[in-house]
Amino acid sequence: MDQTGARILVIDDERPIRRLLKTALTAHGYVVEEASTGLVGLTAIAKNHPDLVILDLGLPDIDGVEVTSRVR
Repeated sequence: MDQTGARILVIDDERPIRRLLKTALTAHGYVVEEASTGLVGLTAIAKNHPDLVILDLGLPDIDGVEVTSRVR
């Protein structure tokens, strides 16, 4: 991990879950970005190249399995 911490993208449609994960992960030095839909998440992955993605499988627009397939 570098000085700014690993970059983590949290893709989840539930704001409280994103907020909890962001709070916990930033407290441990990670840089956290959030996305509330699969399409927004795919855009963030392509643009920012996170080190890790935490992905909800039940998203409102496209499911997490489809997001994973598109990333591959």
